Amino acid sequence: MANSAYTSGFNTDALFVPVKAATVYAAHESSLFLGGDMIPVISAPNGVLQVPELAAVTATNLTSEATPGVDLDTVLPADTKNTISCEIWAARSVVRDLGNIDPTEIGRTLGNAVSAAFDADVAGVMGTLTGQEITSGDLDMAEVASAVATIRGAGETGPLMGVVSTNAYAALMNDIGGTAFAGGDQFQSQAMRSGFFGTLMGVQVFVSSFLNDTNTGVTGSKMAIFSKDAMRIAMQKNIDLEIARRPEAVGRDVVASLHAKCGLIDATRGVLIKDAA
Repeated sequence: MANSAYTSGFNTDALFVPVKAATVYAAHESSLFLGGDMIPVISAPNGVLQVPELAAVTATNLTSEATPGVDLDTVLPADTKNTISCEIWAARSVVRDLGNIDPTEIGRTLGNAVSAAFDADVAGVMGTLTGQEITSGDLDMAEVASAVATIRGAGETGPLMGVVSTNAYAALMNDIGGTAFAGGDQFQSQAMRSGFFGTLMGVQVFVSSFLNDTNTGVTGSKMAIFSKDAMRIAMQKNIDLEIARRPEAVGRDVVASLHAKCGLIDATRGVLIKDAA
């Protein structure tokens, strides 16, 4: 053989020391919601958040008062107390000393698992928004416009956000019929840039695989549209990665955790578009 008289990787592979390339992690989106760009994140140091909700009141036109000289009537807005109690999501692994594996490599996988679990839980809250059934066929711009009209009709005039499911994405894009709504660099986080769908009817829309029937608890979930006041996220401690020595296992404990919870505040400020029952 041509290489039999020479030392090389062709015939002495036992002398080769492997070189590790950059690790490829399980593919999944980072959290769309932990950054607070779509749903406000409020610090809750003791793990419980109370969000007051005040009802609308009616103002009086003093220039056309019925009885001149009478004091202006007082109004007392009705209040609703919304309490959100944080929950804990965690993932743990033990990395033994044998093999000299970097614990942070495992930690990133665990962190991704925690953020994915949280986003799935947020999708469950979206399942409690005001329901709107698709009249016929697939998700299209007419359904989006109808949902926006419902929210605006309830008195919400602020910016709107939207999350479209992956199974409804193609149908909506086909209805648009072009690339005029292609995504742009609207937010700073990588998750926002990679998940941005476009601005439709004034709604900044993102694609998420977490908006599905299993997570929302609603059959035929297609798209959620909501204002920032529809929900709140109580945050006791954002995603944390802890690495501690574990002598019993002759290695290190690697634990990723998150102390947070998303809660519904006002269902009328959001709409979940779904298939007809």
